[in-house]
Amino acid sequence: MKRALLLRIGSSLLSLALLVTLVFFMIYATPGGPAYSILGVHASPAAVAALNRQMGLDHPIWRQYLTWWDHVLQGDLGYSFTQHAPVASLIGSYLHNTLLLDAVAATAAIALAIVLGLLQGARSRGLGRAIGAWQIVGYSLPTFFVGTVLILVFAADLSWLPPGGLGEGAHSVWSASLWRHLALPAVTLALPLAAGLSRYFGHQVRDEYRKDYVRAARARGLGPVRIAFRHVLRNAVRPLVTLIGMMIPVLFVGGVLTESVFDYPGLGWLLWRSALEQDYPTLTAIVLLIGILTILGNLAADLINTLLDVRVRYD
Repeated sequence: MKRALLLRIGSSLLSLALLVTLVFFMIYATPGGPAYSILGVHASPAAVAALNRQMGLDHPIWRQYLTWWDHVLQGDLGYSFTQHAPVASLIGSYLHNTLLLDAVAATAAIALAIVLGLLQGARSRGLGRAIGAWQIVGYSLPTFFVGTVLILVFAADLSWLPPGGLGEGAHSVWSASLWRHLALPAVTLALPLAAGLSRYFGHQVRDEYRKDYVRAARARGLGPVRIAFRHVLRNAVRPLVTLIGMMIPVLFVGGVLTESVFDYPGLGWLLWRSALEQDYPTLTAIVLLIGILTILGNLAADLINTLLDVRVRYD
């Protein structure tokens, strides 16, 4: 088991190294190079040369690569010339909002997926088909469409919830205004995740109900609730853990549209703004951050699966 964990950690570190290298070369794939990306295509050659000297882009590529690694390890992700601030501080000012939104949406999606998956796998075909139809619709509807409908219904027509923004008291998790502003974007982000997870989990539950240990539990007189939560859920949830570890990029990609629709000041909103303004330092830094979080999320899912089932091994 220790060897398996060490191998998985080693492969994750290798993936991180490849990711940092890939992002480094992505910077040089921009049209005209990083200097023209920052100053614009109409910049004068003298301005481009001055910026190249300032950023160390006139050095050999191998030296720039080592400098890039040194900056990344120190948390120096560059400077945003469009927003006139270090990229690390920009990301830090928006990241906590995104983490809060993603945590709320992921918790709601996982809880709903487990409930729907258990019902779909254990109940009659009629209920299972109804849940399956909702899963297809919930997974297929575009995020911007769901968000717009929620704004029209709950903000414009009913005036129950605010249509966007973050509201006052955003720095306190006990603020009622914060949770009112979080409600609609969290639901928008959670619905497609719950639809996808519950469909996968429902199949796992159905397979577990066909196994001999469930028949044996029924023969011993155990009730359906105890069988579902004490036996079936425990075995069916293991493959779901791996899928949950892969939710991180889905949350961030969905967050770009969700935060844009609701004008929510998070990392997705910053990514959208940076793309419109061609702020390549900020774009590459966010891509790097999402990649790192994805790798760490998958590693955490594998470690949890290994702890849940000691039979898990890596070749």
